[in-house]
Amino acid sequence: MTQEKKQEFTRRLSCCNRGGMVVVMYDILFAYLDDAETSHAEDYDTFKSSVGKAQQVIRRLMDDLDFTYPIAGSLYGEYQFVNKHLSLAVCKNDVQNVRDAQRVLKNLYEGFVEAARQDASEPLMQHAQQVVAGMTYQKGSLTETLQGSESSRGFLA
Repeated sequence: MTQEKKQEFTRRLSCCNRGGMVVVMYDILFAYLDDAETSHAEDYDTFKSSVGKAQQVIRRLMDDLDFTYPIAGSLYGEYQFVNKHLSLAVCKNDVQNVRDAQRVLKNLYEGFVEAARQDASEPLMQHAQQVVAGMTYQKGSLTETLQGSESSRGFLA
């Protein structure tokens, strides 16, 4: 995953609510799966590493399930199925299992995106810096400015 992608995910995580957090985690998962798919032909170690990072995200999603809701049991089974396919992808060095896992996850992702749209809760991180992106006087250059960077954000030393 590129440094720009990591920064983008960090920015999104700093201003999202609960529903948005799940969507960002899925986007991170898909980025790792895309990395695995592109690196499969060239480098097995990179492929294995990308699949391993994707499995870490899957395990995190499994750990964060709230089993007081009946849907959590179904989601847990789906995540186990995806995790098994990713393990087979590494064992067999086969990218088709990664594609099968992506197909299953895409269906879940669409549901979480719709749920996140309907979630009107407050952002999880309080006192986070706002990032404003826009065009400045430089032609074709996008710059970002942090708003309120001179404030303490609640940390005092």
